[in-house]
Amino acid sequence: MDQDLVDELEYMKDLLTKSGFFSVDDTLEILEDQFIDEEIDFSEIEISSNDFSNENFSKLENAFAGLAGENIVAIHNCGYDIEEGVADAFELFVHLNNNKFMAEGFCFYTFEDVEEAIEEAKLKITFGDFENDEDKALEIGKTVSEYLKDENFEIVWDETINNQIEINPFKWDKSYNDEKEYEIEGAYEVFIKNQVL
Repeated sequence: MDQDLVDELEYMKDLLTKSGFFSVDDTLEILEDQFIDEEIDFSEIEISSNDFSNENFSKLENAFAGLAGENIVAIHNCGYDIEEGVADAFELFVHLNNNKFMAEGFCFYTFEDVEEAIEEAKLKITFGDFENDEDKALEIGKTVSEYLKDENFEIVWDETINNQIEINPFKWDKSYNDEKEYEIEGAYEVFIKNQVL
């Protein structure tokens, strides 16, 4: 195996492990899919879970849970990039609507944002509304920003709908926990729970 491939494989393994969203088995499966065209013996690859503290991630989780009470669907690790994230947020909106729950807006971060948080210690949050109403989207952005500030995050945002909200600095410290589902299913459950209370 050439050095470029070794480096790429090591980078992907490290990134998936540090993200805290994937079990050892999930990480191995993703790597096998990612490098399917390469002749790699994955039985030789050592993968272990990270031992992060969850301190910052717990504060982010609290902010996202609180946003559900404001009729904002907040989704962890939503798609790979913004385009996929928006599509996933609208898919969740339809599912909520079909079950008689109304969400006014959304916020999320993508796997690309997680990668940036791991490498550059800043996390970008995308936000919007479900009606393509700029004023409403701006209000949602302000609400998201306030909930993040309430968790003592430092926010960098120009208060426009044209730019993401950035938590800077943000040390990514999510540890893997197989008992909690974050992503789409978790956002649905948190939203429903906060609507019922």
